[in-house]
Amino acid sequence: MSQFEFIFALFGLLLGLSLVEVLGGLARAIEARLRPGSALRIGLLTPLLGVFVLLDLLSFWQAAWVTRDAIAVSGHSLMAVTLFASAYYLAAHLVFPREPAGHDELDSHYFRVRRIVLGAMLALLACQLAYYASVPKLAVALTHPLSLALTAILAALMITAMLVRGQRASTIVMGLLVARYLVVYLL
Repeated sequence: MSQFEFIFALFGLLLGLSLVEVLGGLARAIEARLRPGSALRIGLLTPLLGVFVLLDLLSFWQAAWVTRDAIAVSGHSLMAVTLFASAYYLAAHLVFPREPAGHDELDSHYFRVRRIVLGAMLALLACQLAYYASVPKLAVALTHPLSLALTAILAALMITAMLVRGQRASTIVMGLLVARYLVVYLL
């Protein structure tokens, strides 16, 4: 087993649990909506936040592969991976309410948690960029114009999503965040 495989096992486990949190939350919301007599409106904002978190998780999973030659097993790296992936788990856990049936609609839940979820993810992005900048072999990727532009767009949209008011504007910004990842994955 390589050092990367050893560390990635922990990282993959925690990120996998994060994926399960988002998908489980969506499933609970759909189940609550399908119950006879349910008046729950799922809306667009919370599902869009969930899709964005899933896509962002995939990007960090992919980023782990990029760092495979730069990671060595140490107490520091194990703690860093645990903190990093745990922050993702906490953000993913908040995307959908635990008891969706206790809500009339989920858009209000989005407005309650969006700053925490997106703020945690923005902090994780900053940590990833700082790590890349500290490793000369990885720092080169940060200077590529397309990488700079896509990262700047991501950060700007995340900040905008945290600050924008109103359902329509929030839906547009969250849609743009999801679309940005879809474009990146298709490039």
